[in-house]
Amino acid sequence: MTYTVAIEIALPREKAARLLADPAHLPKWLRGLVLHEPLSGEHGQLGTTSRVVMQMGRRQVECTETITRREPADLREIPHTSVVHFEREIVGEGMWSAVRDRLTEAGPETTLWESENEYRFSGFLMKLVGLLMPGAFRRQSHQHMQDFKAFAEQGRDVRDTTD
Repeated sequence: MTYTVAIEIALPREKAARLLADPAHLPKWLRGLVLHEPLSGEHGQLGTTSRVVMQMGRRQVECTETITRREPADLREIPHTSVVHFEREIVGEGMWSAVRDRLTEAGPETTLWESENEYRFSGFLMKLVGLLMPGAFRRQSHQHMQDFKAFAEQGRDVRDTTD
């Protein structure tokens, strides 16, 4: 299953990229995040492998995330024509996922964030979930983007919401 979601953020691309890459901000916009800890490497850097625990309804889901691309490595003074790439692979029980994020300048004070998501499932239950509920994955990805936008533009923290 593959899909792409996109959102515009009312911030310059360099600022949006630095907020998105800063691990200290993850709990403020990544709804359901319980834990995100590097197992090897430096948080958010190319090649880093991290343990990620997410709360999804009543259950916790644990997976391993590996950063497969981060360009440019230095997020200061990014040339206007450059595209910022954040890519990672996520492996959990019955699931493999690749996320390919691109940030481009939509205007001098606006960033376009496009996220291509690919999922592969193994095991009967996960294959069934992928077959019957593909929209749930897209909605969750879009919700994370909306939460980041609200955090980046207005300082809104998902931990302060009750939904």
